[in-house]
Formats: sequence, C-alpha cells, structure tokens
Amino acid sequence: MLFVVFCAFVVVFICFSGVCTLTLVQKKVMVYGYIRVSSDKQTVENQRFEIQKFCDEKHLQVDGWIEETISGTKSYTKRELGRLLRRTKAGDTIICSELSRLGRNLYMIMEILGLCMSKNCRVWTIKDGYRLGDDIQSKVLAFAFGLSAEIERNLISQRTKEALARLKAEGRKLGRPEGTCMLQRYYRLSRHDAYVRRALRKGMSQREIARRLHVSRNTVARYIRLFVKNNETPTEVLPSQCAAV
Repeated sequence: MLFVVFCAFVVVFICFSGVCTLTLVQKKVMVYGYIRVSSDKQTVENQRFEIQKFCDEKHLQVDGWIEETISGTKSYTKRELGRLLRRTKAGDTIICSELSRLGRNLYMIMEILGLCMSKNCRVWTIKDGYRLGDDIQSKVLAFAFGLSAEIERNLISQRTKEALARLKAEGRKLGRPEGTCMLQRYYRLSRHDAYVRRALRKGMSQREIARRLHVSRNTVARYIRLFVKNNETPTEVLPSQCAAV
C-alpha cells in the first residue's frame, strides 16, 4: 500500500514539474538585436559587433538578429522592424546601436517607442544610452510619446483641412482630374497587357499575376473584367466609364 502511494506521489511530482517547465518555456523572454543600414554600400558588421559586445558585458544572449537594408524614412510597418514589433511580448528586449536605427524622424521613433512600452517591451540603445523599460521614467516617456503623437496627428489633420478649404475658396476643383482614372489606375498593367493575357491562357491565378507585377489582386481582377474579357485596352475606354470602376 505504501509503495502504491509512493508511486502516485512520484507521478504527480513529475507531472507538476513538467507543467512548470512548460510554463517557463512559454514565458521565456527574448532578446533581439536590430540592425538597419540605408544602402548596400554600408555594412551591418559594425552594428552587430557593438550589440554583441554590449550583450557580452551584460551577460545577455541574443535570441534573434533582425537585419535589413532600407531607408529609415520608410514606415516601420513595411519593414522587418514592423514584423518584429508584432511578435514581441511583455518582457522582451530590442537592442540597437542607436535610436536613429529605428527611424529617421522624431514622430516615427516616438510611435515605435510608444508601441513597445504599451506592450511592456524594452528598448535599449547602446550609443545613446537609452534604457526604456517598465520603470516609472519609461511610463512617463510613454505618456509623453503618446501625447506628442496625438498632437502631431491633429496638426496634420488641421493643416490638410485648411489647405483644402483654401483651394476650394480659390475655385480649384478638388479630387482626381476627370477622365484620367483609367490611365492612372491601370497604366502599369496596360504596359503588361500581353503578359497578363498570356499568363491567363497558361492558367496562372490572378493572385500570382498580381504578386509578379507588384499590384493588388483586385487591380488585376478589375483589369481582366474591364479590358481582357472585352478585348480592349485602357486607352480605348471612354472617360464616362470611369464610374464603373
């Protein structure tokens, strides 16, 4: 009887240990090294060396490297940085050589840092010495970043409204010039008209055609419906048909 009780105790202990281990694995925090250069002529090795040296001094292990060659003026949502921010979780740390690697304008950097702090994700920069985490100073900065971003959005909206009102007062007609929508929207596809038709004959999907021509699938679908099926080209369509798009 005692042997049975002892065996049951061992089984429960092993199961409990396994659950605890699994929980720890699931909650493991990650350290990411982010590197960005603006052109192929620049090298990522200097930034990688700085980040690795910093981590060695702090006894940190980099779990993943994110490297990209792209301008810092491009929206972070269209960069590898955006994909990284979407998968980070509370407790994770992003380390970069300097704050300008995140973006080239203050508004974008504030938006990125505000997003990180809202997810309780830390951002450390080496040259600038920033340590944005879950302390009170970081929370104050997060509030300031959010307020600044909201003010900037309101100012942009107000300037846009003022410019539109001025143009309207001057008698300028707002919106797209009449009769140009077809050429504006489908000019890129009209240059590839033969390719689109040949691809369709070979059975290629609209999604694959769109991917290869770097346009949306809806644009390809409309082009096929308006031109390919009617055996026409955009220059043959009357401006009055723009409303059908």
